[in-house]
Amino acid sequence: MKEFPQISEAELEVMKVLWELKQATSSQIIEKLTKVKVWKPKTIQTLLNRLVAKGAVKAEKLSSKAFVYSPIIDETEYKAFASRSFLDKVFNGSLSLMVTSFVRGQKLSVEEIERLKKLLEDEVTK
Repeated sequence: MKEFPQISEAELEVMKVLWELKQATSSQIIEKLTKVKVWKPKTIQTLLNRLVAKGAVKAEKLSSKAFVYSPIIDETEYKAFASRSFLDKVFNGSLSLMVTSFVRGQKLSVEEIERLKKLLEDEVTK
């Protein structure tokens, strides 16, 4: 399995913006994040710098002060890695224990239960 850098929850919020925009300047990222987070621009810039240092984000110089940032890590691959990591850490790798925990802890609608049944049936027939 591909290795990924450890990404904090705050850094993940920056990654989500970059995955959505594909590439952006720090100003664009700051504008988008300050609409949903109570973060100072300097905090967002620090998170961007950390992601660059970790090899999760690429920074290309546009001018003497401006950079354009783009994700190096693929969103789908990272989500699969993070899901597996969570499963291993919290449920000792047991998918059935995790599903049981979520199902018992949530009120599922009839539609959600039917979707889950179909998903499981489709996986069995693959």
